[in-house]
Amino acid sequence: MLKRGEFDQIDQQAINTIRMLSAEMIQKAKSGHPGLPLGAAPMAYTLWAGAMRHNPFNPRWPDRDRFVLSAGHGSAMLYAMLHLFDYGLTIDDLKQFRQKDSRTPGHPEYEHTPGVEITTGPLGQGVANAVGFAWAESFLAARFNKPGYDLVDHYTYALCGDGCLMEGVASEAASLAGTLKLGKLILLYDSNNITIEGSTELAFTENVADRFKAYGWHVQTVEDGNDVLAIQAALSNAKEETTRPSLIEIKTIIGYGAPNKQGKSSAHGEPLGEAEILLAKQGFKHPEEPFAVPEEVRARFAELTAEGIAKNNAWQSLLGRYQQSYPEDYKAWEEWHSDELPVNFATLIGSNSFWQYTDDLATRISSEQILNKISPVLPNLIGGSADLAPSTKTVMKDKDFYSPDNHSGGNFHFGVREHAMGAIANAMAVHGGLRPYVSGFFVFSDYMKHAMRLSAIMKQPVIYIMTHDSIGVGEDGPTHQPIEHLAALRSIPNFTVIRPCDTRETAAAWAMAITRSDSPTAFILTRQNLPLLQGSGKGAFRGGYILSDDINPETNLPDILLIATGSEVHLMTEAQKVLKDEKIHARVVSMPSFEIFEEQEQSYKESVLPPSVRVRLAAEAGSSFGWHRYIGLDGDIISIDQFGASAPAELLFKEFGFTVENVLEKARALIAKK
Repeated sequence: MLKRGEFDQIDQQAINTIRMLSAEMIQKAKSGHPGLPLGAAPMAYTLWAGAMRHNPFNPRWPDRDRFVLSAGHGSAMLYAMLHLFDYGLTIDDLKQFRQKDSRTPGHPEYEHTPGVEITTGPLGQGVANAVGFAWAESFLAARFNKPGYDLVDHYTYALCGDGCLMEGVASEAASLAGTLKLGKLILLYDSNNITIEGSTELAFTENVADRFKAYGWHVQTVEDGNDVLAIQAALSNAKEETTRPSLIEIKTIIGYGAPNKQGKSSAHGEPLGEAEILLAKQGFKHPEEPFAVPEEVRARFAELTAEGIAKNNAWQSLLGRYQQSYPEDYKAWEEWHSDELPVNFATLIGSNSFWQYTDDLATRISSEQILNKISPVLPNLIGGSADLAPSTKTVMKDKDFYSPDNHSGGNFHFGVREHAMGAIANAMAVHGGLRPYVSGFFVFSDYMKHAMRLSAIMKQPVIYIMTHDSIGVGEDGPTHQPIEHLAALRSIPNFTVIRPCDTRETAAAWAMAITRSDSPTAFILTRQNLPLLQGSGKGAFRGGYILSDDINPETNLPDILLIATGSEVHLMTEAQKVLKDEKIHARVVSMPSFEIFEEQEQSYKESVLPPSVRVRLAAEAGSSFGWHRYIGLDGDIISIDQFGASAPAELLFKEFGFTVENVLEKARALIAKK
């Protein structure tokens, strides 16, 4: 380990090797960002070689320190370190930087490259991710640590730049981290005063250190980013501060060592050029052959790697003793970190009580009831809202609230910070041991859309509970009434959207979300009460199903398909009764999830929506965008392709045509055209 006060010529060679491998990767790819690696390599090496606990031969060691490269455009530096620390990346992998199917993509990708903790690149996300990792650590430590058995005792480090700290998501997360007093969170700020457009004086002149002090952070400044001893001291001081997160502002020169590029905005995102790389190598006294790693540098990294293995082995021994001393807690530890759900969860969703309801409820209230059935059997289910829990109905009654004084609370206050909330939940899911959910008004899903997208990219089963799903919001008006939002979320690949029609379908939504391991799920829930519909419930496991059927005996098919989601399904069931009296045979299809329906075999989908039945009417209180795959050229839809209005909900539904009378009128018109 690189100990405080120690730094020799081999360490300097190691730093320069990281710099030059990074620059050569970018040059070979003819694409990338050399400025950060050249300037930030000393802080990265000092951190990884000295402060961090990690084991390249067990990258998922539960108690390792986490490192988040929030400034993900500096990925070449991370890959260079992962190669040198023997995480399995070869020189050939480095040479394939940014190429198709390589292990070294343009920005770090979770579960694609060993040693990459989370997908980063969109600036600021990584700062919020780091808050999520640190928060998860504190919660798990409160649950599992015992006297003499610090099973959970790791730090979270993140490296960010000026751009990260301009993004609002970083500000949201930093403010929350200070409030929560997350003392094991350390943020290294690569302060080089340069962005793509030029000097930060163009658009970013605030005093970052003072801002973080106001957030409640411990703040230090290192004036020279090449001063490894000063960086060591700052990291040591930060680790001694246990009640505040720490910011270390490290002043660097972008593109350091490239004599014609350093300090210039062009160093940020352009390859240096072969001639400039040669000049840099000469200045650093680094071997001139391509992708060179001096033998003494390899030996130093091997020493550092051996120390990481030893620390992992010591923790493994601690875990064995923990198992003997606290067998029930050890069993819980194993269950929390398993991909398998507890047996009692399967028992719960298989029980009659999970599906038996009698009241007409808003689906947000249905969700609250079901959440509180699930919470006792999933003790690692954690979550909260963006200051809206009384409205989104997302409090688990068997759990306390997390606070700086109570790290064991499973209910979280995120404050009015939707974007940070989503990014924090992503990190909690990635961290291991936890099953996070978050909640808010559906219209504000726009604020955390990018975090939701990253959930899908990383295949993380974060649950998004989105309430107040339509013009049913009523008097709050068009600013709070989601219109295009269903279409927007459905457009995200690997993202599951479920809009249940009643309590039983909401129960199915929760069961599906908990059991889906490789996709985030959003529940789209109502403010207003919905009737409990006969035949609803487990059919939702198929995404779409026949809720009520009336077959024409002459054709052995329905005359018309009535398809709907959520609050509009009951309109279809009421219309079906009237149409039956008129000798029109209608099938009602509840379609709570397009994504899950599309996962079904073709024969099932055609049994629900027979291709020969082209007379189709859909209804959904949102944009019509995306519905034509189900209604075809001959069908029609009752939808909203304009913004809403401020008025009582019942008046708005009538105004926009969400009535049984309008369903009947449109159904008759379609039948007449047949």
